[in-house]
Amino acid sequence: MRLKRMGMSSKKSFLYGQASALVEPVAGVAGALAVHFFTPVLPYALAFAAGAMIFVVVEEVIPETQLDKHTDIATMGFIGGFIVMMSLDVGLG
Repeated sequence: MRLKRMGMSSKKSFLYGQASALVEPVAGVAGALAVHFFTPVLPYALAFAAGAMIFVVVEEVIPETQLDKHTDIATMGFIGGFIVMMSLDVGLG
């Protein structure tokens, strides 16, 4: 619709729209192959991503941890507490 509003013909707008989707099946197959080959590394990669998200939440979303001059200590304390909590959860199951 955007291309049509800019003055392009209906047929050409449609063809460009369809051409922009040609990469999706190729990327889907590449993604499926990547998951197949990287399955042994996948838990570690997902754990790293989760840790990065938790760090961002502590640094940016929880404002009370950033009010004083000891912001790094507060962040490391939160991460240490989270590690202890997860270790107890897994260990005591």
